[in-house]
Amino acid sequence: MLNSQTNPEFVQEISPPGTMTMKEFLENDLEGYEYVKGELVPMAAAAIVHGKVGMNIILPLGTYIRENKLGYLFTNETTFQLDDRVVKPDVAYLSTARLPENKYIGSTVPPDLAIEVVSPSDLHYDVTEKALAYLKAGTRLVWVIEPIAKTVMVYRSETNFTLLNCEDRLSGEDVVEGFSCAVAELFE
Repeated sequence: MLNSQTNPEFVQEISPPGTMTMKEFLENDLEGYEYVKGELVPMAAAAIVHGKVGMNIILPLGTYIRENKLGYLFTNETTFQLDDRVVKPDVAYLSTARLPENKYIGSTVPPDLAIEVVSPSDLHYDVTEKALAYLKAGTRLVWVIEPIAKTVMVYRSETNFTLLNCEDRLSGEDVVEGFSCAVAELFE
């Protein structure tokens, strides 16, 4: 079987953006793209504010998860399969109990918590659609962090969501039980 490891030229044969099968996408792990319903979707280049906000959630959340031995935190290099999508959330959490056996491929299990940091080029529609796709696939909690408005939209289901601002606290609820931080800390 041809793939990027047996034939380095194989990746060049695919011309993103275009259509391909999920299997082809997973075999080639095209950097800078997600897979949505048969289409390659380019990921926006991360701005400084994007990386800063990402680290402001990774550090306290990762420390809490590690100290309490709850599971693992993953960055946007890790792929997660969600039905007809393969996505790379900015930050994702998987509990120890749900960690897939094969740790040498992208996760076939959706994250317990998915965190997306909105980029300037992201369309509101696309971000909302992605949040709902996580929930449909089995993700229990989604945080969409908006650096310009300094808000966090917390999705629990299609009909249960809350907008938090800098006066609020962000909670891991029953997904990362006991974790919380001030929303304002994400934007420092």
